[in-house]
Amino acid sequence: MRRTVYNEDHEAFRGTIRDFIATEVVPVYDEWREAGAVPREFYKKLGDLGVFGIEVPEEYGGAGEGGGFKFHAVITEECARAGVSFGGSSVHTALCLPYLLKYATEEQKRRWLPPFVSGDMMTAIAMTEPGTGSDLAGMKTTAKLSEDGTHYVLNGAKTFITGGVQADRVLVCARTAPPTPEDRRAGISILAVDTTSEGYAVGRKLEKLGLKTSDTAELSFTDVKVPVGDLLGEEGKAFGYLGQNLPQERLGIAVAAYAQASAAVAFAKDYVQDRTVFGTSVASFQNTKFVLADCKADVDAMEAVVDRALDAHETGGLSAADAASAKLFTTERAAVVIDKCLQLHGGYGYMMEYPIARLYADTRVSRIYGGTSEVMRTIIAKSMGL
Repeated sequence: MRRTVYNEDHEAFRGTIRDFIATEVVPVYDEWREAGAVPREFYKKLGDLGVFGIEVPEEYGGAGEGGGFKFHAVITEECARAGVSFGGSSVHTALCLPYLLKYATEEQKRRWLPPFVSGDMMTAIAMTEPGTGSDLAGMKTTAKLSEDGTHYVLNGAKTFITGGVQADRVLVCARTAPPTPEDRRAGISILAVDTTSEGYAVGRKLEKLGLKTSDTAELSFTDVKVPVGDLLGEEGKAFGYLGQNLPQERLGIAVAAYAQASAAVAFAKDYVQDRTVFGTSVASFQNTKFVLADCKADVDAMEAVVDRALDAHETGGLSAADAASAKLFTTERAAVVIDKCLQLHGGYGYMMEYPIARLYADTRVSRIYGGTSEVMRTIIAKSMGL
């Protein structure tokens, strides 16, 4: 069946991204994996291509596209198709940008959005802390207003920060006031911290199971002075802000899970048609055909879920429970599909030179970040009145 979720502009953009990946990414991707990050100058190329400015209004250097998230979904699909990644750029656009567009003042937008669009200023968001995980209300990082009211003094630590090594400005969630007995979520604010600030430090660059080209870091803050002009939104309101952006974040993870599963089926199909065992192709065995048929049916179902969610998000109708359901279903099924497709590769499926092995490692985190599968089930059950 022909997909109707994308229009002609999306498909033209797909062609541009596919060509860009073929010329700018595939030839050097192994070098990126060995380095554990994409080169900093690559983000400038994405800026030149217009990737970072799709949803940014024209007056700040962007294209001002409404419903721009579908363009980012196209990028996700094309990266999976080629077995590559754009590093931490998805955090820059899908996670950080919504906060800048919705909560930044006019002065902040004029200061931050032009370099955001060009790739001269890469961003990351720092929520998770050692020992807190999904319990954001339990964060211990503090930002205390100075006596003269000109700046905040930031102290604490964050971990699992995607893009944290290369970021120029990080949206740090911190307590500007202690929690109250009635509401432990109160008192959290977002500060857009300049990473060149004194007392700001990048700790370990974390070694991950997968997502090897995405730099992930530990961050620490020791008496970091953050100007009050770099407070994003209202003081103490950040927990509500974070909750509003979670459906899009979870939709992005669902799109990636579907795209990776779809790519895995394509990789497995090509492999079994070329691979010969006992004098015949692996594709000729009934088991191979049935396994791939099952995988194809799963991918078709994931596509339907993702496309419905993309359309709902574009019209503002994607609820937190809808996004949780999409993420839960696609990430859980993608794990099954990719595992089956790796099995069809035999021993070669375990070799990192094959994209199926990288997909297997990369997709595992999708059931953890953005809220674990267990958290998704809790959200869905609550929406059912349970």
